[in-house]
Amino acid sequence: MSNHHLNHTDSNGTIRHSNTTSATRQSVDDHNDAPITQRSGIRGPQKSVEGWILFVTGLHEEAEEDDLQEAFSEYAPVKYICMNRDRRTGFAKGYAFVEYETFTEAQDTINGLHGKQVLGKQVGVDWAFVKSTKARASRRI
Repeated sequence: MSNHHLNHTDSNGTIRHSNTTSATRQSVDDHNDAPITQRSGIRGPQKSVEGWILFVTGLHEEAEEDDLQEAFSEYAPVKYICMNRDRRTGFAKGYAFVEYETFTEAQDTINGLHGKQVLGKQVGVDWAFVKSTKARASRRI
């Protein structure tokens, strides 16, 4: 199985890191991997178009995408990392998004890393997208 690492910085100073393998490029239907709350419409994590995305807070300003790759891949293969940087200083803004292929991989990472130290700072790890419990209001006039 071959690994491909892609890094690029967009015009906003966002460093995008993608780690794909031939296995992650395969179409995976993990709908049944979703929690019951996801399938029944009750509040819970929401899958993005391509995977399960975590929001990481409390990152050290000198964190690099390789640091995140190392820390987060201990729990499951990372599909994608998006880390924003300050345009002027080049330092990390203190947050990142990390994507996993399946719900279980993402949940294992939350359970393992939330509240732990990464580069000497305690990080928060949670779902980036959560389905709301509120019903959508009708927009009729």
